[in-house]
Amino acid sequence: MVAQGFNVDLNKALVFQVGHLGEAYQEWIHQPIVSKEGPRFFESDFWEFLTRTVWWAIPTIWLPVVCYSIFTSIRMGHTVPEVALMVAFGIFIWTLMEYTLHRFLFHINTTSYWGNTAHYLLHGCHHKHPMDGLRLVFPPAATAVLCIPFWNLIKFLATPSTAPALFGGGLLGYVMYDVTHYYLHHGQPTNEVPKSLKKYHLNHHFRIQNKGFGITSSFWDKVFGTLPHSTSAKNR
Repeated sequence: MVAQGFNVDLNKALVFQVGHLGEAYQEWIHQPIVSKEGPRFFESDFWEFLTRTVWWAIPTIWLPVVCYSIFTSIRMGHTVPEVALMVAFGIFIWTLMEYTLHRFLFHINTTSYWGNTAHYLLHGCHHKHPMDGLRLVFPPAATAVLCIPFWNLIKFLATPSTAPALFGGGLLGYVMYDVTHYYLHHGQPTNEVPKSLKKYHLNHHFRIQNKGFGITSSFWDKVFGTLPHSTSAKNR
C-alpha cells in the first residue's frame, strides 16, 4: 500500500521507508544528496554491517580467485598466450554485462512498495547518495552468490579447460569495474582519459540519468546509442 504524500525521514533507517513513495520514488532518488556520509539502511546492526564495504576489499578478496582461475587453465594445458586471449575475452564480455545490467536492471522503473525497496538496495541508494564511499562497491557476500550462476553458465558454454580462464577474465573485469567506479567518485584524476571518464560518469548522476550507462568506458553507449550529447558534468 502506498502512502499518499509520504515523506522520507532521513534520520531513520531508509530501506523500509522508500517503498511508500510509490510513483514518486523515481523522482526522489534522482535528487541526489552529495555527502560522503551515507544514511542508515537498517535498524539491525548486522544487516547494516553487510551493506557497507571498503573499496580495497574487492581486489583483496577477488584477485586471488582471478589468479587461481587463470592458472587452472594453464595447468590444464593451455599456453600463456591462449589464456591471455581467453581472459581478454572474459573482460570484454564483462563490459557488455556491466552496460546491460546498469541500463536494464539498475535503472528499471518501479512503483510498488517491494519493487522500490529492492531497487533502492540494488542501485537507487547510489543515485540518492552518490558519494557514500562505503556503498560504492558491491558487497562481497552478494558477489559470491552471483558468481555461482555465472560460473555454471560458463561451464555450460565452454570446455572444461577454457572455462576457468574465461571466468577469471570476467571476474577481473568486475574488479576493474568496481575499483574504477569508486575512483570516478572519489579520485581526483589529472590525466585526460580518467578526467574525461569521470565527467562522463558524473554527467550520468547529475544531469542525464537515462544515458551514459557504461562505467569503465563509453564503448557500449556508442554502440547502442545511449551516449549523451554532452558529458560536461562538473567535477564534484
